Amino acid sequence: MKEQSIATTYNANEWENELYDLWEKSGFFNPDVCITAHITDATKPAFSIVLPPPNVTGTLHAGHASMLAIEDTIVRYHRMKGDRTLWLPGTDHASIATQSRVEKNLIKDEGKTRHDFGREEFLKRVEQFAQNSHDTIINQCKKMGSSLDWSREAYTLDEKRSLAVRTAFKRMYDDGIIHQGFRPINWSTKGQSTCSDDELVYVDRKAKLYTFKYSKDFPIAIATTRPETKLADTAVAVNPDDRRYQEFIGKTFEIESFANGPHLSIKIIADRMVDASFGTGAVGITPAHSHTDYDFFLRHRDEISFMPLSTSSEAGIIDTDGKMNGVAGKKYQGLTILEAREKVITTLKASNLLENEEDIEQSIGTSDRYEDIIEVLPLKQWFIDVDKEFTRKGRITSLKQLMRESVTSGKITILPDRFAKTYLQWIDNLRPWCISRQIWFGHRIPVWYRNEEIYCGINAPTDKGWEQDTDTLDTWFSSGLWTFSTLGWPDTEAPDFKNFHPTNLLETGYDILPFWVARMILMTEYLLDTHPFDTVYLHGLVRDEQGQKMSKSLGNVMDPLIISEKYGADALRMALISGSTPGNDIKLSDEKIVAMRNFTNKLWNLARYVGMVTKDDDKTHKDLSDADRSITQRLRFVTKSITAHLEHYELSLATEELRDFTWNEFADWYVEIHKVEKNDRLLRSTFSDILKLWHPFMPFVTEAIHQTFHFDTHNILMIASWPTFPDQNENTEDKEIFEQIKNLIITLRNTRAVYHIEPAKKITISTNSTSENILHRNEAMFKRLARIEDIKNDGEYNQNNAILVQSGSLQVFLHIDGLIDITKERDRFEKEKTEKEKYQSSLKVKLENKNFIERAKPEIILTEQEKLRLVEKEIEEINHHLSSLHIL
Repeated sequence: MKEQSIATTYNANEWENELYDLWEKSGFFNPDVCITAHITDATKPAFSIVLPPPNVTGTLHAGHASMLAIEDTIVRYHRMKGDRTLWLPGTDHASIATQSRVEKNLIKDEGKTRHDFGREEFLKRVEQFAQNSHDTIINQCKKMGSSLDWSREAYTLDEKRSLAVRTAFKRMYDDGIIHQGFRPINWSTKGQSTCSDDELVYVDRKAKLYTFKYSKDFPIAIATTRPETKLADTAVAVNPDDRRYQEFIGKTFEIESFANGPHLSIKIIADRMVDASFGTGAVGITPAHSHTDYDFFLRHRDEISFMPLSTSSEAGIIDTDGKMNGVAGKKYQGLTILEAREKVITTLKASNLLENEEDIEQSIGTSDRYEDIIEVLPLKQWFIDVDKEFTRKGRITSLKQLMRESVTSGKITILPDRFAKTYLQWIDNLRPWCISRQIWFGHRIPVWYRNEEIYCGINAPTDKGWEQDTDTLDTWFSSGLWTFSTLGWPDTEAPDFKNFHPTNLLETGYDILPFWVARMILMTEYLLDTHPFDTVYLHGLVRDEQGQKMSKSLGNVMDPLIISEKYGADALRMALISGSTPGNDIKLSDEKIVAMRNFTNKLWNLARYVGMVTKDDDKTHKDLSDADRSITQRLRFVTKSITAHLEHYELSLATEELRDFTWNEFADWYVEIHKVEKNDRLLRSTFSDILKLWHPFMPFVTEAIHQTFHFDTHNILMIASWPTFPDQNENTEDKEIFEQIKNLIITLRNTRAVYHIEPAKKITISTNSTSENILHRNEAMFKRLARIEDIKNDGEYNQNNAILVQSGSLQVFLHIDGLIDITKERDRFEKEKTEKEKYQSSLKVKLENKNFIERAKPEIILTEQEKLRLVEKEIEEINHHLSSLHIL
């Protein structure tokens, strides 16, 4: 191969599409094809991972790119290792997110709402939007080099996943885990649908805190930012240890027409959850319009007179349109929430019941899709009862308990482990899960009604007169089944289900741990009596170079597709993996991506040298030199270390160690030594293994190198065998000898620099008897790398006018005849020593000053101490040089 035919720079745009087509057409993303082609042994362990399904609402962002880079690295490693490796792709219909996006587009582009089209026509619009988004997402996944098995691609709303959803719902319904009932839920008046807790975005804003009494005769003042909801209060809670209110605990006060509204019957109850030091130490309880207050009601249901949530919204005073209803009283009916608030405050002021009005900062929950303030309303919805007890394996348990035990028992490992505490805290505070949504796009609830009859089934009833529930299921319900619905469940005999479940790894962002991850554990533990995955790897957020979260409003969003086209997918992957550890956010900048692009070019040019100076059919055997034995030993060690890092999902550590070996040991040293010793076979085989070690991290450039130079016998590097070495005792002597040679060369180079010996001038050294054999054994290499003209034996050349240079047991004398002016060098060192000693003295005075030690910050003191340590080391080195010169 002629040098001029190989590009001197790696051009990612010329390779990436071609290489991905090569991989995809080979069929080797599919573990079945790998087994058939004897790439994978059918008896090898399975390694499976499902892609967290991106929402079909647009395009992938930098966080998705990080996820793809991490997962593809792990998957490619296991495939090369020979495991039966499945990475299963799919997308999420993301019901409310997708519907709201289409609704906004219709209003903006056509001035119409979904109701102008009707359910059937509107869903066609949504499905077309989802398909277009899907196609964009799949293209982005491929651009990142993701080696997903596209033959198994799933969609949370396709027929197979719909069957799984209906089956899961039916089973949980029959077991009483799913039920329909009244309970306060999050309601978006703009979206006209329920929202889950995790769909809320909390926004800080200014608010008013009002302190008032219900009536002149009421003994306790309370404070609230929502005075309009006090029209539905049923109790006031105080701490049982609060002496101010003990005499009132257990008493009920009748309030006639509170704020010209309804009659209230307020009972004073004691609850240790009340913080006596906050506000007045008393809390008005509104079970209909507060999750927290409803929890109060459940704890005190025998004490509080509260209309049961079993008939209608009569327990609440706010309707789904965000306006007050008749329960609030005739004077409030039809008012907006803000209008009602103003009316309540005006009435309280007029009655001299308002004691204080204070400006505060408040965190308000808003809908992430419709951006309106969420109202808590009591509505009849479908719930999964996470606290309901049932029998499992002869013992009484609950969904909460199963979710907890899945992690505390060690079945599931969460990385980093500090997030296990976050997960368990979320489980402890988990309320019944509201799974019904009043939107059109999504899985219809598989329940039908006919007169007073209710039918729940996997399929619709065959006889006439039944009408299906109009609500759809929360998206998390279908995505909670993801690890097994994608593998064939409810067919428990499906080959994929039997071969690949439980999956080995779930890799996702830490921000959805309590939502998606927890719900997958819930569904799997209940429906399959097992865990969904062995390990959860939580990556952090991708932030800009200032550490800010990426957002369109800040203008700092980095599009993975644009970055890949500009710098190459490998550069982006490495920028996202290098320096990234589980659970920690990562900063991404153009500078870091450029550095990684340059890194790919270095690897390409290293390959050009190796490929052009060696032959792929070279069968020449040479006796191994000290350098050969050392690089072989180091390769064995590094391979085992990289393998261990990958097994423990320590990707950043793996890249750091591999990069250090590739450049500092192989490129900087062994390649230079090869130019003298010419062990082509070992150079080629070592680089071949290095290429394989890099492939999971940088698949495109490594495959491009392989296709160009064929360092391995496989046609495709992606399926080359992961490097392995037989277990054997390490020969530390070989390593120590070569390390001494390296350090001696480095010390000679440094000595030349210290004494200002020009780099172009070759030097003469003499050796003692101990070093003679080793140096003469490596004479050609040593002369080239240390720029030595002649190596004399100790007896041939005296040691006058020579400087001792030592590395371990290796000693040589560097002869300086005609190379330096000894007197001039002594004067230079003496002057430098004087300056250093003066600086040393000033530092000592400062550090011995008690006032400085007492007043300075600890970090400043440490800095000064480090300065003193460094200058003392520099003085020590100068003394060594002066000592050497005085001997001459």
